Amino acid sequence: MTLPRQDDAAPGTEDEVEHGSAGTYRPSPRPTFDGPALITREAATRHLWGDEEAGVVADWIYVSSGLIHALVFGLEPQGSFTHSPHHRTVFGADELLYVLSGVMAIANPETGEVQRVEAGECVFLRRDTWHHAFAQGGGALRVLELFAPPPSTGSSGAYARTRPYLEDSRYAVDDVLGGLAAGGRKPDTLHRLGHQDLVWRRDLRVLVGLYVSTEHLTAGIVEVDPGQTATVHAHGGDEILYVTEGRLIVRAWQADDVSVFELGPDDACYLPVGSRHEYRNYGDVTARAVFGVAPDYLE
Repeated sequence: MTLPRQDDAAPGTEDEVEHGSAGTYRPSPRPTFDGPALITREAATRHLWGDEEAGVVADWIYVSSGLIHALVFGLEPQGSFTHSPHHRTVFGADELLYVLSGVMAIANPETGEVQRVEAGECVFLRRDTWHHAFAQGGGALRVLELFAPPPSTGSSGAYARTRPYLEDSRYAVDDVLGGLAAGGRKPDTLHRLGHQDLVWRRDLRVLVGLYVSTEHLTAGIVEVDPGQTATVHAHGGDEILYVTEGRLIVRAWQADDVSVFELGPDDACYLPVGSRHEYRNYGDVTARAVFGVAPDYLE
């Protein structure tokens, strides 16, 4: 089994922070792996970030390689995160936020745009998009976040500190009042995506649905029915595979090493760029997983 390594921030990126009082920004841990790896929810690296002004958020960080960053964040019932001078939620990366449980209201406080995202749906945002999140409906919120380029490139806290600070937040778009026709207004920065928005492929002998594919990140879901085996394949980027339903066997080859992992719900598998791998389902229900590949999906 490949063990995680906690990499320090690279000079000139996330190390350039103030250290001192509680609430001061500190870079999140960066678990990395030397080869294919299974990361269970219990083994994910815990982290808390935020302050009294921005709110305090719990993170379960699965991997933070040189190409992709993947974590689950949690908010308590009626919890939220906004931003503060030390914790600025505007980054130089593409982000996909997939709701695992609960209901998320996500807002761009710069434009006033708001989206309501239920479990099994996601929202996609690009660089320079301010965002706040709120747990709706009286329950706790858990969200899988895929982020590329990753913090090791200076795309998170270091980048946020270069952006003009947003002094005032708004949570409504008033210019639609009196002129909102049927069909509503298309999103400008926060793109809510559901099952109906997936672009499907069957190039691996199993169903693969794409939510987004940019120059930085390809993200979607994979469905493996009982008895199915996916074609052995590799990607031109690092992959994180996060199981949401069923159980999945992943076999991966890197150089002369072969690894076999069994993943259940909330377990993830890290597959570094170029490592050949396959998915198998020996169970009696369809296995489903959310995946992210950065930067290139094709080998």
